[in-house]
Amino acid sequence: MDDSPEPSTLRVFVALAPPDDAKDELSRVLQPAYARYQRLRWNRIEDWHITLAFLGELPSTAVPLLRSVLAGPAASRPALSLSLRGGGHFDERLLWSGIDGDLEGLHLLAAEVRELVRSCGIEFVERPLRPHLTLARARRDDPTSVPRAAAGLAGFEGRPWQAERLHLVGSNIGRGPGPIRYRDIEAWRFGTAVRSGGDGVPTEP
Repeated sequence: MDDSPEPSTLRVFVALAPPDDAKDELSRVLQPAYARYQRLRWNRIEDWHITLAFLGELPSTAVPLLRSVLAGPAASRPALSLSLRGGGHFDERLLWSGIDGDLEGLHLLAAEVRELVRSCGIEFVERPLRPHLTLARARRDDPTSVPRAAAGLAGFEGRPWQAERLHLVGSNIGRGPGPIRYRDIEAWRFGTAVRSGGDGVPTEP
């Protein structure tokens, strides 16, 4: 994640992230696709995430509000059991891996997160939750690489893993040329209130 100074505005989203060993498992499966589809804009493995709520461009002054409300749902909920499975694409342009496991819990968490964000007076465009892990984007003149790479992931079934933290993430999207970079603004460990009997303090990442 980047450590550059925080600007007056930033592009923000709330997300979950697979653990390193789950990402490494998928990365090994993707090695043939990395070699075969070199024109794709592959996301950095360290930036892989599952978006729960995309909030768009916000003033930096909104960050303390988000910090104050997002710690609660993380502390009061147990970690979600999820896995990575298969692959697909959006409009032949965006390659993704699917999410399996406790999808009901994932949707409930996303709904709670979105409601808490709205309670802060922060407006954002509501998009239906389609749980996925974005892997790569195609160039405009390349309509075939993403569908072919997605077909290569059809039989992939990753091992189960625990989503241990809720992440508030900022990105440099739309800030000039170069690849997209993400950084944690803050992250909260799930279940701290459950483990401590209800009065625990969320753990720093």
